[in-house]
Amino acid sequence: GPLAQDNTGAIHLHPHQNYDQALRALDTFSHIWIIYHFHKNENWKPIITPPRGNQNVGVFASRAPYRPNPIGITCARLIRIDGLTIHIAGHDLLDGTPILDIKPYIPYADSIPHANDGWTDTLDDPWTIHITPHAQAQLDWLTQNGVPNIESFIHQQLTTDPLNQKKKRLTPLNKHEYQLAYRTWRIHFTTKEKQITINSIASAYTEEELATKEDPHNDKQTHRTYVQK
Repeated sequence: GPLAQDNTGAIHLHPHQNYDQALRALDTFSHIWIIYHFHKNENWKPIITPPRGNQNVGVFASRAPYRPNPIGITCARLIRIDGLTIHIAGHDLLDGTPILDIKPYIPYADSIPHANDGWTDTLDDPWTIHITPHAQAQLDWLTQNGVPNIESFIHQQLTTDPLNQKKKRLTPLNKHEYQLAYRTWRIHFTTKEKQITINSIASAYTEEELATKEDPHNDKQTHRTYVQK
């Protein structure tokens, strides 16, 4: 969705199934619908609390993964097709998600200009996010060095209800200063009215931890390079 606009990925189709023919003319579209299996969910919930907003709603009134039939749908930007690999951007899929079907996004049929936003229309105005040049340089380095989607994660987590400690891995540092966890990285930001300023990205490892060989997340070398640069 739009909150994951920086996420890139690739859909790999199985060979020897005539899928190369099934892809004919798909690259003439800018966006595609992807129907997929919520393969990480083992049960369903009739009532859920969406990440945006504090009210409970029925699962059918949400995009939550906890469904009776674990089927998801997302609209993604089609970048290019290489053989049986479809390169996409702006998706919210997990790595290894099984894809059930692909359809073209057709604006005249799929966009309804006067549709309302249902219960989401009552949500508070989103927070604005400002990233300092220092933090942007850090994010660019991390993105180029094997830490994917960190910037889109920031926007996804902090645009709505950013200070909700029950829903987010958030640690208050001072009155207007917070730390948000992303994997083994820590995002430092400050708040003023409804604006968030991303100031810096720090490693969650201590100097002592980086000196040890244990590396359960297989990322310590990236952290060592990061803290030394």
